[in-house]
Amino acid sequence: MTKRREVGPRSQQIVAQERKHLASGSQGFSLYAGLAMARGVDCTLIDEDGNEYIDFIAGIAVGSIGHCHPHYVEALKHQVERLTFGSFTTETRAKFLDLLGSVTPEGLTRIQMFSGGAEAVEAALRLAHAATGKAEVLGFWGGFHGKTGGVLPLLGSEFKHHLGPFMPGRHLAPYADCYRCPLKLKYPDCGIACADFVRDVIRYQTAGEIAAIIVEPMQGTAGNVIPPEGFLRAVAGIAREHGALFIADEMITGFGRTGAMWGSDHEGVVPDIMTVGKGVGGGFPLACVISTDALTAAKPWSNPSASSSSYGGNPLASAAGLAALEIILKEDLVKNAERVGKVMLGRLEALKEKYRCVGEVRGRGLMLGIELVRDRTTKEPLPKTVTQALYQECLRRGLVAMTYTPSVRINPPLTIKEDTALAGLAILDEALEVVVRDHGLR
Repeated sequence: MTKRREVGPRSQQIVAQERKHLASGSQGFSLYAGLAMARGVDCTLIDEDGNEYIDFIAGIAVGSIGHCHPHYVEALKHQVERLTFGSFTTETRAKFLDLLGSVTPEGLTRIQMFSGGAEAVEAALRLAHAATGKAEVLGFWGGFHGKTGGVLPLLGSEFKHHLGPFMPGRHLAPYADCYRCPLKLKYPDCGIACADFVRDVIRYQTAGEIAAIIVEPMQGTAGNVIPPEGFLRAVAGIAREHGALFIADEMITGFGRTGAMWGSDHEGVVPDIMTVGKGVGGGFPLACVISTDALTAAKPWSNPSASSSSYGGNPLASAAGLAALEIILKEDLVKNAERVGKVMLGRLEALKEKYRCVGEVRGRGLMLGIELVRDRTTKEPLPKTVTQALYQECLRRGLVAMTYTPSVRINPPLTIKEDTALAGLAILDEALEVVVRDHGLR
């Protein structure tokens, strides 16, 4: 049995101090925990009272290289002593772009840098508009591409309720979430009908002026949903049928998270435009739009300052991106994600056998998901009161994981070792046992 710990006095003091001024709406996992973190080492977080936690969140897939990797720390220390802001060319940025361009899909060698995911997606949509002369965009139910005005209507969830009106020309189609199929069909007998449905959405709901179809190769915010083989290829084909660009939003799936360098690699799909972020900066705010010579030459996107960002490509961001990518490649973290992810998925399958409330487990690499349900037949999600209790039980035993919703997401740093991963899952097992007992679940 793992040793239990409670929120210590130092954490309580610092959190109380912060909350006198911090506005509402911060990250849920931080607010629910009530912890003040002092430092991190690789896949371990240490709070202000000295309690240690295995990190299965990684800043929601931001911390690809773990906490305070020595090479990353030295690179940022070296840069901060020399130049920290501005858009002038630096040797560090030139090296980063060279290295990033060496691992991008074929033909995608033009890179523009930004400070956040939504900013990059907005820029990608402007690029699609400039390149095609069309303004409509199609996304998917369950999709998440940021919270800014141009992408808010492409969020396929209740998150956007009461935040309208929305920008026109944005449309949504069902994503291939086979566990909760929106068309009430069964794979593979369905023939990936949700992809065909995209054609109907274009035919009946749009003005026939689709500039781009944007899709996450695997959906993160929806619960680390892994679509069946063939879905991504089908969507890319539909985009080309309609003279639209295919945008792969690889914010979460990129840089090895799924056991391949890019989520699109699993289906051999090369997008026209790719948006990346999160893991590329190793924790530093950094995102990019990556596309081809021909597309990025489109006007007005290619005019001076037309696709720029005050913070995009600054010297610190460039140093962070270069260091993170060097670590990912040198330590073969893509392969590590594939190997450790398979081990974790096998252990999660064992939890499904043990607990009836585990309705499904799924994953690719270190992008893993669990569906917690009242009943496996109806697939009714567990109430948030239960999942919030599960989150607290995990914390008390030394695990931070996104277990506070029925669709659990597990995204540890790509540096995680097998023994640490299994130790974290052992804590999850203990926490589930307590919650199942206390809430009368099976």
